[in-house]
Amino acid sequence: AGMRFFLQYVGCFFAFFSTGFLIISTWTDCWMVNADDSLEVSTKCRGLWWECVTNVFDGIQTCDEYDSIFAEHPVKLVLTRAMMITADILAGLGFLFLVLGLDCVKFLPDEPLIKLRICLVSGVMLLIAGLPGITGSVWYAVDVYVERSSLVFHNVFLGIQYKFGWSCWLGMAGSLGCFLSGALLTCCMYVFRETVSGRLHSAYSLRKGYSSAGTIVTNVHLPSAQTATAKMYAVDTRV
Repeated sequence: AGMRFFLQYVGCFFAFFSTGFLIISTWTDCWMVNADDSLEVSTKCRGLWWECVTNVFDGIQTCDEYDSIFAEHPVKLVLTRAMMITADILAGLGFLFLVLGLDCVKFLPDEPLIKLRICLVSGVMLLIAGLPGITGSVWYAVDVYVERSSLVFHNVFLGIQYKFGWSCWLGMAGSLGCFLSGALLTCCMYVFRETVSGRLHSAYSLRKGYSSAGTIVTNVHLPSAQTATAKMYAVDTRV
């Protein structure tokens, strides 16, 4: 039981921070950052929803939002948005299910097997959430790197070039955390599910045995009591 509690809390820890990292990475503005800091007096960051410019001297930041989501955008941007939002939703639901499945939460306290199944479901959801998260983050980073490398290879300088920033790194870290927490909850909790199922079956068999024994004992003593009473009546009749 102690090991099961420990694994639940470790999985909850990773799921909490992984979900937070995914949400933060989706809604922050530094998926791409300018790589030529020595030539610029400002830091330029591009996110999935807007682009911000920060002056390196006074720290003043100016942000410009992209056009409507119904406007034409690069395929890289649209697919990364879709995958990250999907990862956010799945990771959030997986974390909520995990909280309900914790033994310290008073939800279905008399149903340990159901709570373990809830943990298994949350683990599966976290594993699925890590897939679009890592795909979107790595694909975006690789695309930025390939674009920069092709410009350098062809000696093309457009005034500013980008590399992937901390928002992209957060997306990768959150996705890997989802994989780790999901693996803990699915693999390890499955082992404990077999143990809990065996204990519940043994307890049920033991209670059934006690019930059957009580019935037998009652049935055995009942005729004896009736025989003693009959003997008393027989003696009284003779007298």
